Amino acid sequence: MDYKKITASTNTETRNILELSKPTGNVYEMVVIIGKRANQIAAEMKRDLDSKLEEFASYTDNLEEVFENHEQIEISRFYEKLPKPTLIAIDEWEKGEIYWRNPAKEKELF
Repeated sequence: MDYKKITASTNTETRNILELSKPTGNVYEMVVIIGKRANQIAAEMKRDLDSKLEEFASYTDNLEEVFENHEQIEISRFYEKLPKPTLIAIDEWEKGEIYWRNPAKEKELF
């Protein structure tokens, strides 16, 4: 995921739930879909952050060696300023970028 291209707001906004749930027709189903996507985004962001911070990891247990790495601080600040995964998932939902399917409904059709 390219975090520099994220257009989601960093602030929470009041939204019309009935408008958001139109693609599914069910508010609960919409919340579950957005929640699962937010969990995927959060896991991906955590993996990316961990891989970038792994370069700075110190594997020694010496308490006297405490130093600040400015690159590490900048990486952490960048990730802190990003919108929360839930806000990114809601933005993707509004744009129609989330693909979902319900196997239970597909069984009813056949």
